[in-house]
Amino acid sequence: MIELKTPAEIERMHVTGRFVAEVLSEVGRLADVGVNLLDLEHHVRGMIKRRGAESCYWDYAPSFGHGPFRNVICLSVNDAVLHGLPHDYTLRDGDVLSADLAVSIDGWVADSARTVVVGTAAEEDLRIIRATEEALEAAIEMARPGNRLGDISAAIWAVARDYGYPVNTEFGGHGIGRTMHEDLHVPNKGRAGRGLKLLPGLTLALEPWFARTTDRIVYDADGWTIRSADGSRTAHSEHTVAITEDAPMVLTRREAETLATQAP
Repeated sequence: MIELKTPAEIERMHVTGRFVAEVLSEVGRLADVGVNLLDLEHHVRGMIKRRGAESCYWDYAPSFGHGPFRNVICLSVNDAVLHGLPHDYTLRDGDVLSADLAVSIDGWVADSARTVVVGTAAEEDLRIIRATEEALEAAIEMARPGNRLGDISAAIWAVARDYGYPVNTEFGGHGIGRTMHEDLHVPNKGRAGRGLKLLPGLTLALEPWFARTTDRIVYDADGWTIRSADGSRTAHSEHTVAITEDAPMVLTRREAETLATQAP
């Protein structure tokens, strides 16, 4: 069932989105050589607790996972790209870190992800991050009344094609609002002019993610962390977006957001 949100409900999601943006900005600031992923996890736990928010990942137990997820943020390094289980790993110079966060405040959810390079950045890593960011902006531009879901998917795919990156369609964007995952799967590859017609009040989490040289994925033994099947490096960008009568409203935009940002 697809639930269209009222302007007042979208504003409540925006409150959550601003907090998600704040946390991801903080993660990017803290991600540095010598920092342990578990330290980032516990820092985010503290921020969520102080805000009175609720993690959407804690106790998350979908069919593809091994038991409930007992962390509040997904942290994926290098060839890992989705659902990275925070563990005892110390960030190294040149690591690529993807952070994905979804929380609820007063019953309304927002979801966002970003990828940064820790320390010295290789151009090929900045390139794939930039590709996901540009694909996300292209997808957002298509999130307008009268367009169709396929227009969003096609926009993401076009950017990936231009950069020469393959696209996996098993995991992609989704509806969002009262829960982290609502109806509508938004593939990162599709045909323009196809699919559901977009209406004002529809809220979506759009999330292009690419691996350099494969569209296949494998799972770690933890049952959660998803990696590129060939070990090539990855990137992931995501925003929660509301379709309005006018321009798309990005509910998780970070202050001074720039393309292909690098961690300090």
